[in-house]
Amino acid sequence: MAKILYLHGFASSANSTKALHLKKHILENYSKTEIIIPNIENNIIDAVQQIDKLIEEFSPSALIGSSLGGFYATYFSEKYNLKCVGINPAVIPPAEMSEYLGENKNYSTGKKFFIAQEQLDLLDRMGREINVIKYPRNFMILLQSHDEKLDYRVATNFYQGAVLDVTFGGNHSFENLEIHFPKIKIFLDMH
Repeated sequence: MAKILYLHGFASSANSTKALHLKKHILENYSKTEIIIPNIENNIIDAVQQIDKLIEEFSPSALIGSSLGGFYATYFSEKYNLKCVGINPAVIPPAEMSEYLGENKNYSTGKKFFIAQEQLDLLDRMGREINVIKYPRNFMILLQSHDEKLDYRVATNFYQGAVLDVTFGGNHSFENLEIHFPKIKIFLDMH
């Protein structure tokens, strides 16, 4: 059975709209594919350790990640040579996340958490490790040009050689993800 690990975005949860739609679609259509959707830790250092342990435990064949989860998915796909679908993935998280230093609130759970500079420093080190994608054929990147948080052009430059799918319009939440499910199925060879 194929296993997919889904990594949600910053301050989100396993109950995010994208995660739930994807889970429902896979459960209803692919009996030989299992999707694992954990609640990723809000603390970035803890999240990185958690994801590494989940990969060791479940041995997924692919990762799907959204926003910061897309950055994590990219990092671990490169580390373990796994297929990856990024949905409006973050490419340079420390620069993009400095506004979150201090206390934050998880959008899904309401839980408060703290982002310290050492957490952003870890993202910076991870970003330097993957400053050039070694396995571009492992990646399908879904982008929407009106993403209000991340500039999609940064991702199109970073993921050169990957399957890039840019929808003009949309937003950071990635409108109408379900339209892309058939492409994801083909790319990940789900059954």
